[in-house]
Amino acid sequence: MTNEIKPVAAKAVKSKAAKKETTEIKKFSGKYKSVMGKRKAAAAQLRIFEAGSGIIVVNGKTAEDYFSAAELNALMMPIKLTGLNLDISVIVSGGGKKGQAEAIRHAIAKAMIETDPALRPILKARGWLTRDSRIKERKKPGLRRARRAPQWSKR
Repeated sequence: MTNEIKPVAAKAVKSKAAKKETTEIKKFSGKYKSVMGKRKAAAAQLRIFEAGSGIIVVNGKTAEDYFSAAELNALMMPIKLTGLNLDISVIVSGGGKKGQAEAIRHAIAKAMIETDPALRPILKARGWLTRDSRIKERKKPGLRRARRAPQWSKR
């Protein structure tokens, strides 16, 4: 019987220092404008700071950590279109991630109009100033769901 050394799979261990780097976020200060954006059941309270470096913080995390790539792309559309470099702090709740991202996009578009009213026709043409008010319809008595009636049977 020979004693063989079997290779052990290496586990990825994150050090406390590495964890602090990703969670440590710049504290914003200075003048800001506060705007509310909504979509479906999601609501976003946004603060847009005048002197900015392009950092976006969502619920205490960077936008890249909070959203996936597709949702982040939807959120960044007004910023990419206008080319403004602003610091943004957001508290968002309700709905799913996509609804939250589009609520933030709605708030960013509204805040950009407050900073520069000339951007209104550009943002309005894209539909980013319109609040998507669709929410789940309530269940009605006698029905299985909001509109689904029980199946009729002859018996």
